[in-house]
Amino acid sequence: MPEPMSSVSFPPAFLWGAATSAYQIEGAVREGGRTPSIWDTFSHTPGRTAGGEHGDIAVDHYHRYREDVALMAELGLTAYRFSLSWSRVQPTGRGPAVQVGLDFYRRLVDELLEHGIKPAITLYHWDLPQELEDAGGWPERDTAYRFAEYAQIVGEALGDRVEQWITLNEPWCSAFLGYGSGVHAPGRTEPVASLRAAHHLNLAHGLGTSALRSVMPARNSVALSLNSSTVRPLTQDPADLAAARKIDDLANGVFHGPILHGAYPESLFAATELVTDWSYVLDDDLAAINQPLDALGLNYYTPTLVSAVDTEAAGPRADGHGASDHTPWPGADDVAFHQTPGDRTEMGWTIDPTGLHDLIMRYTREAPGLPLYITENGAAYDDKPDPDGRVHDPERIAYLHGHLSAVRRAIEDGADVRGYYLWSLMDNFEWAYGYEKRFGAVYVDYSTLARTPKSSAYWYGKAARTGALPGVDEEA
Repeated sequence: MPEPMSSVSFPPAFLWGAATSAYQIEGAVREGGRTPSIWDTFSHTPGRTAGGEHGDIAVDHYHRYREDVALMAELGLTAYRFSLSWSRVQPTGRGPAVQVGLDFYRRLVDELLEHGIKPAITLYHWDLPQELEDAGGWPERDTAYRFAEYAQIVGEALGDRVEQWITLNEPWCSAFLGYGSGVHAPGRTEPVASLRAAHHLNLAHGLGTSALRSVMPARNSVALSLNSSTVRPLTQDPADLAAARKIDDLANGVFHGPILHGAYPESLFAATELVTDWSYVLDDDLAAINQPLDALGLNYYTPTLVSAVDTEAAGPRADGHGASDHTPWPGADDVAFHQTPGDRTEMGWTIDPTGLHDLIMRYTREAPGLPLYITENGAAYDDKPDPDGRVHDPERIAYLHGHLSAVRRAIEDGADVRGYYLWSLMDNFEWAYGYEKRFGAVYVDYSTLARTPKSSAYWYGKAARTGALPGVDEEA
């Protein structure tokens, strides 16, 4: 049960964190035995990213991690969620680890612990070793087995010091943006492959969870992070309700069905029967996937509004994941996506904290008794330094205040939410958008790589230190 709290504060043990991912911040892509991942290949392919930008240097966290950890401590963060580069640890995706790669993460973990910051490791944040993609990637079953071996290697190396583990980050993006619409690496546009990838990502989660538990102390927590959508119908017309159900299955049920309940939704099979026969789901797969979780991570940015295609004012999905002539929604050609009303971030995403509250309460019902963490939430704005060098971002402060208030309301409504990870700690390589979208609480000058905390960083730091939300006009 959630801890008692007043109307203005969060539970005393609530984690106040920030999140990053390896390819977006580390750089050093050719150091320490690291080999290319699918994002190295994708970002170096002309036309795939804004301005042809890539993560070769990113924000050089590989060399500046001590500075970055000190900054987290200065701001008052109590937790840090980061991902490991699979190809830094296991360059071919097979065989023994490269110890120099693991050593980087050992040093990072030690630095965090020395500063009183709780590390949370994400094993996979989209950067599949290129050799595994060359062998077929996530549409192939063998990739799930390779992931389990990787999970065991990392669990053996770091499980004594890291208690919080996340197997996969946003498998929906890996499957449907990577193999469906092609706007993410590896850039394939194959509807059947996207559904095969989704299943094998689920299998990887299950096998990886078992592998971690086989080598780590029982006290450690194993979870995964889903970017589950708050899907809303445009109207209550039966056709719009059916459209919302279809997208809910493709966005949410395809993952939480087998992971939480041990079965895919029958309505998902019906919606995709013209795309695939699901024959790649073998007899023992669902039992392997349906491992008990210690927690569930939820990533939220904006709700999804849909209708049947013949509804007036129908339009393409405006989800900020990039333009493509190919859909990330196999079997949903009869569904139209709409821009939800309201103010928007630089990504074009509508700001709607009610969607976060709804999502938390949905999973409180979907998985009663399972602790929840908000493992990503944040906003991109066109941040620029003032003449005095300070970076004021009142829009982000308002965004954080609204969404953290929604988290607090959910706790008051009975949800067991135990922490919040701001996306992101600092400006970084924003995938296909290159460096043009700034999500960070810390501003990065990409010419010098100097870090400057924005006003939102000080505001969030005050929340972390006091356990309560400052007013929107307060910064420190």
